Amino acid sequence: MSSFPVVRNAVKGAAYLPHRPVIYRSLATAVPDSLTAQEASSSKRRFEKLDDGLTFDDFVSGEEIPSEKERVVLGNTSQPRLPSFLKHPIPTGASYSAIKKDLRGLGLHTVCEEAKCPNIGECWGGGKGNATATIMLMGDQCTRGCRFCSVKTARAPPPLDVHEPENTAEAISRWGLGYIVLTSVDRDDLADGGAAHIASTISKIKQKAPSILVEALTPDFANKGPEAVHMVATSGLDVFAHNIETVERCTPFVRDRRAGFEQSLKVLEEAKKGARQAGKEILTKSSIMLGVGELEHEVEEALRRLRKSDVDVVTFGQYMRPTKKHMKVDRYVQPEEYAKWKTVAEEMGFLYVASGPLVRSSYKAGEFFIQNVLKKRRAEAAKKAAAQLSTTEATSPRDLSA
Repeated sequence: MSSFPVVRNAVKGAAYLPHRPVIYRSLATAVPDSLTAQEASSSKRRFEKLDDGLTFDDFVSGEEIPSEKERVVLGNTSQPRLPSFLKHPIPTGASYSAIKKDLRGLGLHTVCEEAKCPNIGECWGGGKGNATATIMLMGDQCTRGCRFCSVKTARAPPPLDVHEPENTAEAISRWGLGYIVLTSVDRDDLADGGAAHIASTISKIKQKAPSILVEALTPDFANKGPEAVHMVATSGLDVFAHNIETVERCTPFVRDRRAGFEQSLKVLEEAKKGARQAGKEILTKSSIMLGVGELEHEVEEALRRLRKSDVDVVTFGQYMRPTKKHMKVDRYVQPEEYAKWKTVAEEMGFLYVASGPLVRSSYKAGEFFIQNVLKKRRAEAAKKAAAQLSTTEATSPRDLSA
């Protein structure tokens, strides 16, 4: 039996029965009255070492800072440090919270959250009429595993939500926007790659809000045939976007091995071809990440290939490593270089170029410009059609007989 209860009971009883003996437990090892000579010597040496160290005066003496070779560097220095122009505040605000609530209530996903976009606070915080969100269709699990992307991957994602096209159209109609961007995960497990699902969503959006302009950032529909691309391009879409992501040499190391540089160019070409065959006019758009190991002449070649494929819009942005599991950043590109690529691309004949460290493929400033371009083109097309109609009426058979 332990001695602790005995001590406790003995002490307790002692308060009422003074004649009962009290048992006390003491330590087995006595505490020495003074330190041994060896311990005293060791303690003295420690204090001597502290006395020999730097004092506060050494830090404020104004002496020249040691060179980089003489300094001791702590921490992980294998990665370049994040420059100040890439740092963004944590997203907050009433508009941000309202959009997030709308999306959750309807069970929708956004690439803004899934891809950890740094612009989410700017885009979602713009108020009911100015806020933008890029809705990601077909769930939040992708069948590809690109090394730059933080979207979850799965070989066999859950079945498509049949209510998603209707719910997406409902959410967009609530916001009262003039321009919306849709994107999607890759669904190689589906027979058409999800083309019918994307096309249905676009059609329902146009039914609920005929004046809204829709941009879709699509998969490459690998091995699904050009019909899948044509289905999306002719669904009422205004801007068909598909990203080459990087230069041709870096593609196998940056993107999933099932994605190819030539394959992406072919998708953009087929989108324009399918729309023209259906008598529709669309813009095509692609994006390039910088900072993954590309060389200058390779970027120029990628731009030439995009123009050869009749791509209208191109954007440049900085690759940002989403987690430590993803590929490392090769370098952080300075703002001056983005300005240079904007000039180069415009001189090649691109209709619009968005270039900057925080620019992403769906970027608000670019959307406003494209919106104005499309409205202007449609106004010109309507004017031309009205002129042709007037000419036809003037040369009708009745007038010729007279």
